[in-house]
Amino acid sequence: LLLLLVMSFISVSAFSQKYACVDTEYILNSMPEYKQAQKELEEVSVQWQKEVEEKFVAVDRLYKAFQAEAVLLPNDLKAQKENEIIAAEKEAKDIQKKRFGNNGDLAKRRSELIKPIQDRIYNAIEKVAQEKFCFSYYIANYKHKLMPNKQ
Repeated sequence: LLLLLVMSFISVSAFSQKYACVDTEYILNSMPEYKQAQKELEEVSVQWQKEVEEKFVAVDRLYKAFQAEAVLLPNDLKAQKENEIIAAEKEAKDIQKKRFGNNGDLAKRRSELIKPIQDRIYNAIEKVAQEKFCFSYYIANYKHKLMPNKQ
């Protein structure tokens, strides 16, 4: 029984693998170019948010003006004003989607600024992982990635 236990321990330790955990968020936050990219993204985001808010404020003004004069308007003019409000609201939503949607301007800008930095980190981790480790474990933005070494 003791011999079997020792043999199983030896076989397990012979096949043990090295792995690495990398907190890429910590690495990114310590890089000046990442901080600069984040600052630029924040500035453009604030600018675009103001643009979107102005459009929605204009829609709200149109709606309030319509409510104030709706009682006095004939039906055909009411319909025209309602269509104007609907068109203005659609335009505001389209601008919001264009700027902040999944494939919007902010996502594209983030990809332009942040992705090259993330790729540099990924390539450095990959290089070290291939030389020394069997698995690399990435920790960033609560996303985890386990990558086997190609040995």
